[in-house]
Amino acid sequence: MVDAPAPAPTTTAPAVPTGTLIGTGRRREAIARVRLKAGTGTILVNNRSFEDYFPREALRLAVRAPLLLTHQLGKLDVSCTVNGGGTTGQAGAIKLGIARALLQLDPAYRPSLRAGGLLTRDPRMKERKKYGQKGARKKFQWTKR
Repeated sequence: MVDAPAPAPTTTAPAVPTGTLIGTGRRREAIARVRLKAGTGTILVNNRSFEDYFPREALRLAVRAPLLLTHQLGKLDVSCTVNGGGTTGQAGAIKLGIARALLQLDPAYRPSLRAGGLLTRDPRMKERKKYGQKGARKKFQWTKR
């Protein structure tokens, strides 16, 4: 029995996604559900403008990082729903969600996204409070007598 050779994988990336690409991102307590589709490059976060939702430029740059790295900034519309956490955690969750959705568009983006550190989920979480203590690390005040 002779096996037929497998067809060679195609290396050309599609110019436009055929449907909606979905990615989920998490950071700290924030969870983001990201949807990408062909468009003009508008970014909506919880049905609000991207610039209104993130007032700090550093957070806006973090969210745009996967699109800039893959040269898809003006070609895709991003709409995401994010809840939980603060603004920094939400921006990190959206960044991971966009990077994961871009992998569905073209798996050839994986090396560049991996090199940029955009596919690694940040494992740092809030440390739990321990019993017999005031917080995670802080102790109750010690009295000598």
